[in-house]
Amino acid sequence: MTRKTDEPALATSSRSTANASGRSASAASTSATAAARGQATAPEAAPVLDLETRITGGHHQSLVLWLRMLSCTNRVENEIRSRLRAEFGITLPRFDLMAQLERQPEGLRMGELSKRMMVTGGNVTGITDQLVAENLVVREPAPDDRRAFIVKLTPAGRRAFARMAQVHEEWIAELFSGLPPDAKTQLIDLLSTLKGSLTAPPAA
Repeated sequence: MTRKTDEPALATSSRSTANASGRSASAASTSATAAARGQATAPEAAPVLDLETRITGGHHQSLVLWLRMLSCTNRVENEIRSRLRAEFGITLPRFDLMAQLERQPEGLRMGELSKRMMVTGGNVTGITDQLVAENLVVREPAPDDRRAFIVKLTPAGRRAFARMAQVHEEWIAELFSGLPPDAKTQLIDLLSTLKGSLTAPPAA
């Protein structure tokens, strides 16, 4: 009885092995034929190396979320930075400074710009100098403090920013097109909750 039971299994195993060998030989023949015809086989996708590369199964869920958020932010920021330079010949920090001024037609003091952009005063001064040289912003003494300066967009700067802002919005929509609208709404709500918890006063 044992012999009769084993024989079909062995026969099935032999057929599977033969089929697998046949498939391997066929694949090898196809690859050889493609090589002979000068056709390159598609290379395997290289692994993405970013902040998430350091994550292992033992890391805390909150750390995984934090690194995922940073990785997404960095990818979007790097893409926008590259496109701004290629399309408009402008850097992302200069675009950001102009965006702050566009919301404040009366202008902003240098110190306020530094706070809003979360960069040092020296960085804001350097960016402002470049934009002044291109006639995109103007720097004027503050009326109540002659030692302080107010920065405003020039008419040319306002027109230039309007063009860039429209294209910038289209780029952002493109980069986030992988998420359906409902998912974006949910993500906005979740991040609003997180932001609120980070800005809330510490519990007594």
